Amino acid sequence: MPIPPAELFHIVAFLIAMIVVWSMTPLINQIGLKTGYVDKPNGRKMHERPMVRLGGVSIFTGTITALLVVWGLGGFGWLPPDKEWEILGVTLGGVCFFLIGLADDLFNLSPLSRLIIQTVVASAAWGVGVRIDFFSIPFGGLIQINDGLSLLLTVIWLVGMANAINWIDGLDGLAAGGCGISAVVMLVLTLFMAQPAAALIAAALAGGALGFLRYNFNPAQIFMGDGGAYFMGFTLAGVGVIGLVKIAAVTTVAVTAVLLPFLVLAVPIVDMSAVIISRLSQGKSPFSADKRHLHHRLINAGISHRLTVLFIYSLTLWVGSLALGFSNIPSGWGFATGSTFLLVYVGWQAWSKSRKI
Repeated sequence: MPIPPAELFHIVAFLIAMIVVWSMTPLINQIGLKTGYVDKPNGRKMHERPMVRLGGVSIFTGTITALLVVWGLGGFGWLPPDKEWEILGVTLGGVCFFLIGLADDLFNLSPLSRLIIQTVVASAAWGVGVRIDFFSIPFGGLIQINDGLSLLLTVIWLVGMANAINWIDGLDGLAAGGCGISAVVMLVLTLFMAQPAAALIAAALAGGALGFLRYNFNPAQIFMGDGGAYFMGFTLAGVGVIGLVKIAAVTTVAVTAVLLPFLVLAVPIVDMSAVIISRLSQGKSPFSADKRHLHHRLINAGISHRLTVLFIYSLTLWVGSLALGFSNIPSGWGFATGSTFLLVYVGWQAWSKSRKI
């Protein structure tokens, strides 16, 4: 069956981003080695040799290049002013979050300074239309919220997701693969919800993230650094807002549409929340580095590096497939069933390895 012309742009965006990342990452790696911008091993980090931490530059460049090419080809079509501002808000916000992360990779910014700048950028994105306007009640309906609460929830969501992705970037390929899977799910959901412009951003991000796995999967040759993690986290969160939450008032699955981004990104959300609660309960700063994350716990249980990453991939795919099912996408529950079997199998493999240890 021929692919509709409009959807060809999404394939083009995915492929351009992937190709740019494939061709650019080795060059970034060489530059990082020569300039000494490397992540050195320590007692908390899992790698055993210095690794260049500027891989996010290639993810960012590939994604933005893909979007610019598709825009030049007319892939975004004619958008009403409010939709144009939403797309610009996500794209330019992603640029700013990348620059914040890159500055941290190069100059080691303090956690407080990063948080302040991120809050300012997220607030600006809210100002141009990237905003959560509804709050859902389980088994109920939607509540329109005022601007003050909307700003607060939106900033927490955008800033929180950017940092959540950065926090799970602790094993080779974990953040890149997890974000790639989530971006593909977002792509399918936004297309189904008739939000092709948001879907283009998801397609480009998916191509960039999955393309980076060629060099980042265990054993990794390069790390994405804070620049890549912040960029992908903010962009995923932004696509979730403009592609799913914003259309809740007009979709037939209103409450579900509001909850879908939270379900797609449930793994980093739950991991970050659990770590923060654990740190605060012991009187520690929520920003203090430790080994409380899910991937640390799995490694400590005796599960191998690769199997830990594959298990979290499976978990990410599973919650994403649940989002497909709840959105009433055709065969959505079929995908959910298949991913459930995959998660059970990988989980059994991980449990068996830990028992042997």
